[in-house]
Amino acid sequence: MNKTLQTVACNAFLELQKAAAAENVTVWMQSGYRSVSYQTNLYEKKTNYYKQQGYDDAKAKEMAAAIVNPPGYSEHNCGLAADLNSPEHTGLDEYGFILRYPKGAEEKTEITYEPWHWRYVGVENAAKINASGLCFEDYIAALQQIAG
Repeated sequence: MNKTLQTVACNAFLELQKAAAAENVTVWMQSGYRSVSYQTNLYEKKTNYYKQQGYDDAKAKEMAAAIVNPPGYSEHNCGLAADLNSPEHTGLDEYGFILRYPKGAEEKTEITYEPWHWRYVGVENAAKINASGLCFEDYIAALQQIAG
């Protein structure tokens, strides 16, 4: 699996990882950039899993999409999202990452809670989004309302 990110996100991750290590916290990247073909494979596997459970094709695709974004719709395709793992919980927003699919926001994000999926948005944006208490979708909608 390719674990690369766009340069700005990669640099932020390496800073985060170094700072965490200085505090004896281990953070590693489980998954970074994903090609559309790789995403296609993940989505098809999850869809087939639900079909084997007896769901029709449409329902299996719908259920799969709540866990694995369909090809071309994954943030991993842009090189700004990473699945990060740590045995300890750490705040990643100070390095420009936001928890992309928070608990309680499933209706807005249309993705199940994923405590490992972090999206690079820049330090300033991450601080604003985190302070707002909103999920990314609601934060963007609020900005659009203000802009008018």
